[in-house]
Amino acid sequence: MFNEGVSNQRRKSRKTHFSAPSFLRRKIMSAHLSKELSTKYQTRSIPVRNGDTVKVMLGPNKNREGKVTEVYCRRWCIHIEKLVKEKTNGQKAKIPIHPSNVVVTNLRLDKNRKALLACKKRDTGDKHKMKEMD
Repeated sequence: MFNEGVSNQRRKSRKTHFSAPSFLRRKIMSAHLSKELSTKYQTRSIPVRNGDTVKVMLGPNKNREGKVTEVYCRRWCIHIEKLVKEKTNGQKAKIPIHPSNVVVTNLRLDKNRKALLACKKRDTGDKHKMKEMD
């Protein structure tokens, strides 16, 4: 039932998370889809990309909405268009937000993204077939 290759130790879990290669970081940098998109594409979450419209669900910027301008995988955060704070010297700084704290409200679709959604599409019939096989 349990995977023998995965450790339960917090230290090792954190190490694998923070030293993850870029192809795994992309997957970890996923966000939930809104209810409408979730029912339309029959999937719960998808990796965030530039051009997606997201809504912040947690933190001091809750309910703010905007387009993703940057997915910063090295710092585990995304930057959203209108989310900036003014520093004491007058400069504007982007506010970093973790993708798990946002909901994707509008997707920027292209050929690869459509293929990904088609692969991830949930088929409720498969679960029933698996139960019948047991």
